[in-house]
Amino acid sequence: MSILFRASALSAIMTDGKGKDELSVGAKTYVTKLAKEFVYGYDERVSSKYMDKGIQVEDESIDLYNAVHLTSYSKNTERKNNDWITGEADIVAEDRIIDIKSSWCLTTFPVLGEQGEDKGYEWQLRAYMMLWDKPRADIAYCLVSTPVDLIGWENKSLHQVDHINRELRVTVVPYVRDTVMEDKIKVKVEAAWVYYNQVIQQISEQHTY
Repeated sequence: MSILFRASALSAIMTDGKGKDELSVGAKTYVTKLAKEFVYGYDERVSSKYMDKGIQVEDESIDLYNAVHLTSYSKNTERKNNDWITGEADIVAEDRIIDIKSSWCLTTFPVLGEQGEDKGYEWQLRAYMMLWDKPRADIAYCLVSTPVDLIGWENKSLHQVDHINRELRVTVVPYVRDTVMEDKIKVKVEAAWVYYNQVIQQISEQHTY
């Protein structure tokens, strides 16, 4: 059985295993979780206040990006698949993919590009470049005010940021397409398929009486 791996979760299987093993221990743990979800018929969706903010302010963050870069992009709603992965990029421009990340507050906002480099996000963007056949993908960290109901007991001054110059509230981290890394995605996904089916078989064998 083959499954499509979500671009947003791709990094879970991309770490290297030891020796000849294609999958790391962490990757096997993640694939085991997926196999369990399939056998038992559920889908565990992780949520947090950080993710809730990202969902609630996504349009506002896109508007901020457009204001800073003098563009008029809108949220993409198309999901694309290939033989290995599936994904729904935030913005699909003519020459690039743009992934919007709404920072939680001032202290978590990366003010320099190198602070925003993240291997998990990088694999997500490489998946998008692969799916949409684009030569470049950018992570755009956007800092907008946090909805009051999400702030809780935290210092509100770290969350209310509308007074700050908007150019200071967008940090872009660019990535250039790399077909070698895309080949690695294919190898890892195919190794994950093998392990996924092994786990499903083991679950069946260990629960047959």
